[in-house]
Amino acid sequence: MYFRMLHDEPSGSMSYLLADLEAGEAVLIDPRGADVSVLRAMLAEHRLALRWVLRTHQHDALLPREEVEALTSLDAPQVVHQVPAEALLPFGDEHVEVLATPGHTAGCLSFRWRDRVFCGGLLAVDACPFQPRPADPRALWDSVVQCIFTLPDETLLFAGHARQGRAASTVFEQRRWHPWFGAASRDEFLARAAALAEARAMEVH
Repeated sequence: MYFRMLHDEPSGSMSYLLADLEAGEAVLIDPRGADVSVLRAMLAEHRLALRWVLRTHQHDALLPREEVEALTSLDAPQVVHQVPAEALLPFGDEHVEVLATPGHTAGCLSFRWRDRVFCGGLLAVDACPFQPRPADPRALWDSVVQCIFTLPDETLLFAGHARQGRAASTVFEQRRWHPWFGAASRDEFLARAAALAEARAMEVH
């Protein structure tokens, strides 16, 4: 297996490459347009065919469709941006499980591979440079507490942004010490999220 992280220092954005080297198939999670040349070189170096292009969320910094086509042949129907929740996406002898985790934005997805979950901006709450407050706080609470925090303690969580924090942590760490979820009730979280939304609205005006 092959696993690489790409970090964009100015924005803090994180992208991930997973591959089954024996089968020669790869998956990209949240790739950026600025990284196309690097990604193309990485795929070529390991003789990898791109099987899936996956997005945890939609922001302008992420790779648009025309640049996906620059990384793969146009007749590869399984290279997609959006996939249904609960799907199992095969690549080589591996697979990625799709988890519905709305809240950061309305249609957010997370992707589980082996002992790792790639959750984009799900845990950022107020730290994502592109989405400084949750689109749907109620859905976000449910996604984090009922979906992510119910996974085994040792599950690794990989963020979509690492400007002011770590790129990787564990379910155990986040469940206990996350500044928004770790010691708060649902009502406390929602009240704090409402205050954040009000503060952001005042900043705009």
